[in-house]
Amino acid sequence: MSSRTLPLLFINLGGEMLYILDQRLRAQNIPADKAKKVMNDIITTMFNKKFLEELFKPQELYSKKALRTVFDRLAHASIMRLNQASMDKLYDLMTMAFKYQVLLCPRPKDILLVSFNHMDAIKDFVKDTPSILGQVDETNRQLIEMYTTLSSGDFQLIRQTLLIFFQDMHIRVSIFLKDKVQNSNGRFVLPTSGPVPYGTQVPCLIRMFSCSGEEVTRRQFSNGGNYTAALREGSFEIFGDRVTKLGTNMYSVSRPVETHMSGTSKNSAQHAKVNVAPNPLAKEELNLLAMLMGGLEVQKPGNADNGFRVNLFSTDEEEEEALISRPYDLSYGVINIQATKDQQANAELAKIMGEFTESGDQSPGSSSKGDDLLAMMDGL
Repeated sequence: MSSRTLPLLFINLGGEMLYILDQRLRAQNIPADKAKKVMNDIITTMFNKKFLEELFKPQELYSKKALRTVFDRLAHASIMRLNQASMDKLYDLMTMAFKYQVLLCPRPKDILLVSFNHMDAIKDFVKDTPSILGQVDETNRQLIEMYTTLSSGDFQLIRQTLLIFFQDMHIRVSIFLKDKVQNSNGRFVLPTSGPVPYGTQVPCLIRMFSCSGEEVTRRQFSNGGNYTAALREGSFEIFGDRVTKLGTNMYSVSRPVETHMSGTSKNSAQHAKVNVAPNPLAKEELNLLAMLMGGLEVQKPGNADNGFRVNLFSTDEEEEEALISRPYDLSYGVINIQATKDQQANAELAKIMGEFTESGDQSPGSSSKGDDLLAMMDGL
């Protein structure tokens, strides 16, 4: 698997998370000053220098639970609180949206254009806050430096790694179902028409060449679709026209978004309860996660009374029902980092936990209120 996939996965999922939260904050009529603080605090935490230093180090992807833990902390990096069911739904929407974007990329390198669309949107969220904007711009420069020189083969490996990560996730999303781009089983419907990848020709012609390389015959055939040539390539500069709309905000037009478990996911969930085997690489993965989260400094809310809860469901009753009915294998519990034999490791973990504990508290009624990093990670 590609060791350069993690930063792209993190940034694209983070961009989708911000789109969703922005839409929900508006829908719940949260005061503009509080909504702005939430977005600023989350983006500040996402682009923390120490955190990104760990993120950009070449490393393999790790489990969905570990990644979910990072985003759980990010979502609670400000005064906003999400109950577990709403956090589950938020993560489902993030992952399915990016999975669809990866599937639709005409060529593997376009994943970078999708990432730049997310980065452009994030910069727009903090355009009035120069200090945070500087953090985002620095990350943008790192992306350009690291990825624009990669070969097509490198991007193919990145795309393959992302699709392997998403392959068992088939959550139905109401927007996708309504637009008929997702089937009732949660699998996406890929188009057989549209623009071809930049640098390629519309399929419909077979050319035959002689041994000397001269074209001798041509044969036309029906391509079975309505293809068009790509007009131009998207810009890979820090500013520019990305051309592709993948990675832009699909929630800009307000409409309700629901997630549903497909029948396949429910069946596999029941099967997972019986066949849960320990992961022999769990210890190494948790060490990596501890190192990654060690650089993620969460802002401490100045006044707990200013906090508020965001519900991604229409009512509290729907949220409670979703929590109860969620399949076992999709209920991202908490992961427990155990390092009792190494005093130095314990000291480092204690330092990490100290940065997370107070700011990571969830609202009353949440299943993980007041959890520190160890309690947060119980249940791997």
